[in-house]
Amino acid sequence: MVQTSMPPISRFDTPTLEDLPQDIRDRILAVQEKAGFVPNVFLVLARRPDEFRAFFAYHDALMDKPGNLTQGEREMIVVATSNANQCQYCVVAHGAILRIREKNPLIADQVAVNYRKADISERQKAMLDFALKVSQQAHAVAEADIEALKVHGFDEEDVWDIAAIAAFFGLSNRMANVASMRANDEFYALGR
Repeated sequence: MVQTSMPPISRFDTPTLEDLPQDIRDRILAVQEKAGFVPNVFLVLARRPDEFRAFFAYHDALMDKPGNLTQGEREMIVVATSNANQCQYCVVAHGAILRIREKNPLIADQVAVNYRKADISERQKAMLDFALKVSQQAHAVAEADIEALKVHGFDEEDVWDIAAIAAFFGLSNRMANVASMRANDEFYALGR
């Protein structure tokens, strides 16, 4: 049976670009120009403009900042923790970004399925061990977890960044799942 129409991108109503405040419309159009399409997350979250602005301000503060974590490592955190949280949207979308950032068509699948067997460094595996603990058992994070990161050259700011990315995407994963957010088809082929 051939599907004749695309499923909705969310179980919630999605605004049209024309109905959005100018700043949000401008941001979405800039993303569309750069990527060639509008990632569904932008349209789904735009239904609440104040939350959209806050979400993307924090996203950008975590993901686009300079520091000891590369942009690829930041995306590894998102892919590994999003898989643990069973967030299909974020695994697919950020998996595409990870493939592009790392210039590696295999890495996102490896990290999502089992990062411990992925072709990544021991340092990156330690980073993901910590990120997963924050994502799944933050109450159990102890000084030994921080020390394990320091052995691999992570400093206090790196520890904060790893934890903040894991925690922020916990929110994102949960909202994407509640909204039944569908990943854009374009993401599947990016960086392959």
